[in-house]
Amino acid sequence: MSNSAVSMKINGQQLPIDLIAFDADDTLWDCQGHFNEVERQYCEVLSPYASADEVSASLFKTESKNMPLLGYGSKAFTISLVENAIALSAGRVTNSEISAIINLGKSLLQLPATPLEGVAETLKAIHENVGIPMVVFTKGDNLDQQNKFHRSGLGRWFDDIIVVADKTPKEYQRLCCFFDTCIDRLCMVGNSFKSDILPVLQLGGYAVHIPYPLMWAHEAADVVDHPHLVSIKAFKELNSLIGPFPKHPV
Repeated sequence: MSNSAVSMKINGQQLPIDLIAFDADDTLWDCQGHFNEVERQYCEVLSPYASADEVSASLFKTESKNMPLLGYGSKAFTISLVENAIALSAGRVTNSEISAIINLGKSLLQLPATPLEGVAETLKAIHENVGIPMVVFTKGDNLDQQNKFHRSGLGRWFDDIIVVADKTPKEYQRLCCFFDTCIDRLCMVGNSFKSDILPVLQLGGYAVHIPYPLMWAHEAADVVDHPHLVSIKAFKELNSLIGPFPKHPV
């Protein structure tokens, strides 16, 4: 286990943390906004066959059905776009429409991954003030997530990026083992209550929830209070929660 720790302010207590993990999409940079725009254009392409609401509803069902096999990410999403177009149009979708749909999906592989407001400055401050590992812990396609991480320019503030197929409790336990610490010394920071927060709380870890205005329907979950949880409105508020561990914690 790590010999150093930082202070995490949770509900009035100063608690020792050995590892800080950060979600990527919609925590460090905007992702869902780009997916929403692609879906909007996709609905336009398929407008000869169904209304926008019908296209979106059918697409979500197709994505959900494919998820156990294809997982998450832009490539899985693109396959679902094509499959849904064929099914929804009863095979009438044209070659040019399929080509346009594929190009929409491929555009997501080049989304800019521009850091959200306050992210770069806050990560720099935390990195300079604490002496424990900081890791990006995200799910999806490994190459896609690695490329977004590189384009974001945030790599200098992190010790590693770990991409998993899904953020299950087992994967959070594996994350802690990899960094030689225990789950009750982990702080996870993310926007998705379902993927970033609940599994950590269920295992006895700590979490900081930063809601994002846009949310994929699959990530919808009821937000609940928990003694190991802090919810903040802006990323920069992390500065007031994380710092050197005091000699006499209160």
